[in-house]
Amino acid sequence: MRRYKSVQHRKRVQLMAALSAMAYLLSSPSALPQAATEPASEQQAFNNACRTCHLTREGDNRLGPNLHKIVGRKAGSLPNYNYSSAMKEADFVWDEGKLDRFIANPDEVVPGNKMKPYGGLASKDDRAKIIAFLAQSQ
Repeated sequence: MRRYKSVQHRKRVQLMAALSAMAYLLSSPSALPQAATEPASEQQAFNNACRTCHLTREGDNRLGPNLHKIVGRKAGSLPNYNYSSAMKEADFVWDEGKLDRFIANPDEVVPGNKMKPYGGLASKDDRAKIIAFLAQSQ
């Protein structure tokens, strides 16, 4: 009886070792088929950089105002949102060029805005994707 338990125990240990080795090998990047790295989609770029504070759903203001129909809207004019005085006094209408400059460096376009701690997005490609996403969500 004791010999039987010893053999059974040894087989169980061997099985666990084999399963652990397989799990280790299968989790290594070279063991799995590699998907091509695709650039972020327009919505994903928006989600990564903007969605913490903004949505594109009309009337859904969060920490930042909703960006529904932002292209063509006068800066600081959305009702029911408490803009900074700097944004309320900004005298321009959002277009793609102004959005690009603002997303890159908000303080340069509207000094005194409330976009803290956001300091800007350096990637021109990601800015273009975000602007395309905002334009299509009109």
